[in-house]
Amino acid sequence: MKVMKFGGTSVGKPERMHQVAQLITKGDEPTIVVLSALSGTTNSLVEISTSLSQGDRMAAKQKIDQLEAHYRAFVLDLLKKEDTRHKANDVLKEHFEFLNIILRISFSEALNKDILAQGELLSTKLFSAYLEEQGIDHLLLPALEFMSIDSNEEPQLGSIKIKLSQLLHHNNAKKLFITQGYICRNAKGEVDNLKRGGSDYTASLIAAAIKATVCEIWTDIDGMHNNDPRIVDKTIAIKQLSFDEAAELAYFGAKILHPTCIWPAQQENVPVKLLNTMQPEAAGTVITKEAGSVGVKAVAAKDGIIAIKIKSSRMLLAYGFLRKVFEVFEKYHTSIDMITTSEVAVSVTIDSDIYLLQIVRELEPFGTVDVEQQQTIVSIVGNEIAQTEDVLQKLFSAVKEVPVTMVSYGGSPHNISLLVPSTYKTKTLQLLNKGLFGL
Repeated sequence: MKVMKFGGTSVGKPERMHQVAQLITKGDEPTIVVLSALSGTTNSLVEISTSLSQGDRMAAKQKIDQLEAHYRAFVLDLLKKEDTRHKANDVLKEHFEFLNIILRISFSEALNKDILAQGELLSTKLFSAYLEEQGIDHLLLPALEFMSIDSNEEPQLGSIKIKLSQLLHHNNAKKLFITQGYICRNAKGEVDNLKRGGSDYTASLIAAAIKATVCEIWTDIDGMHNNDPRIVDKTIAIKQLSFDEAAELAYFGAKILHPTCIWPAQQENVPVKLLNTMQPEAAGTVITKEAGSVGVKAVAAKDGIIAIKIKSSRMLLAYGFLRKVFEVFEKYHTSIDMITTSEVAVSVTIDSDIYLLQIVRELEPFGTVDVEQQQTIVSIVGNEIAQTEDVLQKLFSAVKEVPVTMVSYGGSPHNISLLVPSTYKTKTLQLLNKGLFGL
């Protein structure tokens, strides 16, 4: 059995849904299809929720009506038969009645999660209606019946395996299953979600739970590219990555794949393929245990980085100093991306400013604290690049015009990271594309 996940752009238009139906029915292998919400829907639902949280019910109502009009038009283009259109409009009625009812309910975080779940529920039900119209045998498998997270918001993989296997066993005559990405239930049994990009996570968790032959992630680009095609003119798709390389790229800014997607598939050694809905014949990128080759494979950039330098000639070399520094970040649940040390200073980077003031306040007794915001981590990722000849020479020759403020090298055999001011991000990516890949 295999897993196929389609993102918002892959189902964002009726003709794209038609194309997805063709892709999932090409082979004979039993398949679980994971769908995201239609492109733009989650953003609209976030806006509705935000308006409600601010008490602006009029603005929320306006956004609900706009979204409903979009879906009504979508159904007219998606379906041709009156009976299936009628069923689809009943689906819309059900979900938009819910959205209108909440205008009269006090806002809460639990209600917010219910609002955000509507996108995936709508996309899967409409897609199921289209498959029914086409006479394609399938079963709509509600993710809320098997996908769950614990009190720490971590997926309960053991529980997911048991519940999903039971559902599949009870419906073993079916070969095609449609389910929702992103949504789940929390430890209280309430509707919750796996955060932004969570549909990739859903697909990988399902693939691990059933030990799938492959987990295919279908988007609007033909695989993971060696650089950001939105910024750099000439990029190429990478044929093969290891799980570790892909995880580094995803974490450090490659938008095609959510960072959480790799871990579940890696646990069960399920290959992940990144494929293009618009060019299904393209080879894409395959992610497996093996890297396939050595050397630099790609560059990725992560924005919104904050650099914090703690300078203290008195305390840095003192026993337990670094532990005390890290305990401050742990206290405020703030992860560190990069770290460098010298005899008198330690510099770290974080990607959230939520607790920045509190963190700085608690670090100040240790020494002088300097903060630099609007920084970008540029990561050079590959297999055994630390041991690859000429990589460092080519890297630093390429960026000699860029004011690099931090370098992380040696912590991972797959990654060399640079910290640069965000205003130099575009220039850095372009220079690395030429210096490392000759493009």
